[in-house]
Amino acid sequence: MPEIRFTPRDWERVERDALAWWAGELDRPLVWLAGSDPGVPEPFDFMTNYGLEMPADALVAQYEQWLPAQRYYGDAFPWIWLNFGAGMVAGFLGARVHSVTEPSETVWFTPPEDEPAGEVALRYDAENVWWRRVQDVAAAFVRRWPGQLVVSQTDLGGNLDIVASFRTTQALLTDCIDRPADVVRWVSGTTALWLHYYDALDAILRPSGRGSSSWTPIWSPGKTYMLQSDFSYMISPAMFEQFVMPDLEACCAHLDHAFYHLDGKGQIPHLDMLLSIERLHGIQWIPGDGAPPPGDWLALLGRIRQGGKLCQVFVRPEGALKIVRNLGGKGFLFVINHDGELDEPEDAAAFLGRLAREDVSA
Repeated sequence: MPEIRFTPRDWERVERDALAWWAGELDRPLVWLAGSDPGVPEPFDFMTNYGLEMPADALVAQYEQWLPAQRYYGDAFPWIWLNFGAGMVAGFLGARVHSVTEPSETVWFTPPEDEPAGEVALRYDAENVWWRRVQDVAAAFVRRWPGQLVVSQTDLGGNLDIVASFRTTQALLTDCIDRPADVVRWVSGTTALWLHYYDALDAILRPSGRGSSSWTPIWSPGKTYMLQSDFSYMISPAMFEQFVMPDLEACCAHLDHAFYHLDGKGQIPHLDMLLSIERLHGIQWIPGDGAPPPGDWLALLGRIRQGGKLCQVFVRPEGALKIVRNLGGKGFLFVINHDGELDEPEDAAAFLGRLAREDVSA
């Protein structure tokens, strides 16, 4: 069986430069750039689409062709995202999990059939089928590739997003106005459970694996996560301060390297509060469907960097070049989307060389 194409020397380089980046001491961007051998079948995007009847080791075996076919350039490293859907804590707490493959893969959550009207029951269940499944798959990946692979946290979700899976989005929006004390109670309970699930998974992944990561390929030797609150697109800064900021501050205090997923222009009004969180290390900018790409948001990206935060974007090669020409690359992590045109080593090397030459911060 072929093994992953990544040497101990590669790991030393990646870990050294990532630590310098976290410390603000790397005078260039981190660049995640990966390619693949042609003709290798890709596994499902969502691991929920492998039925619960499939043993965890059999699920992991679906990656035994794909992982060795990957090529890692720049600051990329072997990484697997435990993708069970956005906000899987809702599934751990008993929400119904809906996983589909057509017309495209996705996962969503709906309230339990027996949920009392107007209430959110937040109870840890060690025997919850999805909680056991995620732990089993995490452990199977670590067993199969010990010390060779970063296995990410699953997408745990944000506190309001998780509560919305029980109340529905429309009902929770009304609750934020009519029942703020209940919303505070629900989200604070969610935060406590979130931290428990994070630590339990971290105990499986980090000691036996290779550092930690989340649903974005950012590496840390300690505890890291891409925090989020997609529900916040629809609420005011005052509500964000009341319902979301305590959760983010608690999670940031718990993590060694915390990031926040700023998703769409509706979240921009919350940016100043995010920049004020001392232990929040960085902000990921996602413009959203139909919006201009990240390279067209130079003022916003500059505001994040001037606010003292690192910044991660998913970007086409030309977008990364535009950013480094105008803002410099220091403090950025570019995850390069390239549709296969940079799969070959010589093409990847040419792009990385050009990016270095045009970086005004270099």
